[in-house]
Amino acid sequence: MAAKIIDGKEVSNWVKENLKKEVERLKQRGITPSLKIFLVGENPASVVYVGNKEKSSKNVGIDAEVLSYNESVTEEELLNKIKELNNDPKVNGMIVQLPLPSHIDEDRVSLAIAPEKDVDGFHPHNLGMLLRGTPTLLPATPYGVLQLLKYYSIETQGKHVVVVGRSNIVGKPASVIFLLKDKFGNATVTVCHSRSKNLAEYIKQADILIVAVGKHHLITKDMVKKDAVVIDVGIHRVEDPTKKRGYRLEGDVKFDEVKEIASYITPVPGGVGPMTVAMLLQNVVNAAKLQNGITD
Repeated sequence: MAAKIIDGKEVSNWVKENLKKEVERLKQRGITPSLKIFLVGENPASVVYVGNKEKSSKNVGIDAEVLSYNESVTEEELLNKIKELNNDPKVNGMIVQLPLPSHIDEDRVSLAIAPEKDVDGFHPHNLGMLLRGTPTLLPATPYGVLQLLKYYSIETQGKHVVVVGRSNIVGKPASVIFLLKDKFGNATVTVCHSRSKNLAEYIKQADILIVAVGKHHLITKDMVKKDAVVIDVGIHRVEDPTKKRGYRLEGDVKFDEVKEIASYITPVPGGVGPMTVAMLLQNVVNAAKLQNGITD
């Protein structure tokens, strides 16, 4: 029997509908969650991503603003603006759309954002809080993976989670999330990467396989255990003249064949992708509540 498809669009819409209600309750208490998005230059992909984030934010009631800068902006100008917004109690969250021009230090700019306003969840303080088991603002993509498993009631306790990829954005935080002492944690976690020997042997042991390595169709049917849950975070453009835009999107997992052996699987597109923006918005609301001492 083919795997059940994990529908990221459905889950992200569910998250957003709940966020609308949560934002409305905050507004009744005089709090409007606020997000500032830094966009430098006119990189076409960045413009699209930022537009999507702004639109999605406003759809749930978040006060979102794009701060657009010419590509010649100095690092000092960006740092000064971030410092100003760090000190503005009406601003709950900030994100810097990457990449930045080569004359700007991406790490220096991103790390200038106050941890409590770091709704991307990448600041060392937030990653450290996750590591010690008291997470505050989680990186959006692994947060989205967690929410997908929760929505489909996929148990993680006592299961073997294998994470393929060790990036600071997905692989490392995902591995820690599933180690946490939580109903949707308490897993045995193995992290594999480009230097792992006998990769297929580790993957074959996975009850839950999370693939975020950035290699097109790396994972094939013969590598996956029967009835494993497969979460594909990878995304690749593949030339396809039959498509209007000239390409199609595929993942790190060879979906058509792996779906025949897995119990659950995320498609690409429509799986993890929609969850990243949804959980970014969740982080903005979480940040607004934390900054105002709201725990309910």
